[in-house]
Amino acid sequence: MERWIRVSRRWVLAAAAGLAAASRAPRADTRRALRFGLTPVFLDNDWQLLDRLGQHFREATGRDVEYFQRRTYKEVVALLLLGEIDAAWLCGYPLLQHPGRLEAVAIPVWRGQPLYRAYLIVPHDRAASEFADLRGDIHAYSDPDSNSGHLVTVARLLELGVRPEQFFARSFFTFGHRNVVRAVARRLAQSGSVDGYVYDVLSVTEPDLVARTRVLWRSGWHGFPPVVATAEAAGTAAVEAIVAALSGISATAAGRDVLAMLQLDGFAAPAPGSFDSIAALMRLVAERG
Repeated sequence: MERWIRVSRRWVLAAAAGLAAASRAPRADTRRALRFGLTPVFLDNDWQLLDRLGQHFREATGRDVEYFQRRTYKEVVALLLLGEIDAAWLCGYPLLQHPGRLEAVAIPVWRGQPLYRAYLIVPHDRAASEFADLRGDIHAYSDPDSNSGHLVTVARLLELGVRPEQFFARSFFTFGHRNVVRAVARRLAQSGSVDGYVYDVLSVTEPDLVARTRVLWRSGWHGFPPVVATAEAAGTAAVEAIVAALSGISATAAGRDVLAMLQLDGFAAPAPGSFDSIAALMRLVAERG
C-alpha cells in the first residue's frame, strides 16, 4: 500500500494547537459545547467511551462536547447540512453523496493505515465457501448508506452480473454493524455485510459472539470512515477545535483510553484520493444498477 500521509496546513496548525492545549490544565470556557454526531451503524452508544472522549475534548480544547446520536447516516447527514452539529463520524459513502458540501476533516488510523475493508460473514458451521453459495439467503445489511455494510456487497453482485434483489431471497437493515454480527450469530440472517474493523474489534471485545460466525469473503481496502464537516463549517473555530482534539488524542490519559477502547492508533489528515475506491463502487452501481 502506498504511503498515505499528506498533511495539510490546516491539519498541522490544528495538531499543534491540540497538543499545546492538551499540555495545559483545562481552563474555564464560556463558549458553547462542540456538537458531534454519531450513529450506531459504526459506533454503539457506549457511555464509558463517550464519557472518556468528552473528557479528552474538555482537556484538549477547554470546551464540552454534546453528542447527537441518530439511527441512520441519513439523519446525521441532515443535521450536518442544516448546521445543527459541527462534525460527525460518518462513512465515505455518505460523504461522497454530497460532493462540494461535505468535507472529511480527520480520518482514523487502524493498524498503521487509514484503511479498512468489508467482510461477508456467515454462521460458523455453514458449509458455504464462496459468494455464489449465498444465493437465496436472508441477508443482513447495516445501513443503506454504509459502504462496508451495503455498497460493497451490492457492487460485488453487480460485478458478478446479478442484481441483489434477484440474488438474495430477502434482505433487511440492522442499523448497526454489531447488529449484523448478532443477526448472523443468532441465525436471524444466513449471511451479513459488515465493517471488517468493527468485526475484528468485536472478536476481541465479544469473542463468544464472533465465534458463532466466520468470514466468508473480504473486500479490497477502502478509506476508513472519516470525521466529516460541511465545507462551510470546515474552517470554523468549532471544527478546528474538534480536529485539534482528534489530532492530539494521544496527549491525554482520557484520549489514550479512547484509542484503547476503539483499538485505533490515532487520527490523521485525510489524504487526497482517500475515498476513490468508494467512488468507483458508486459509479459501478450507478452504471449497472
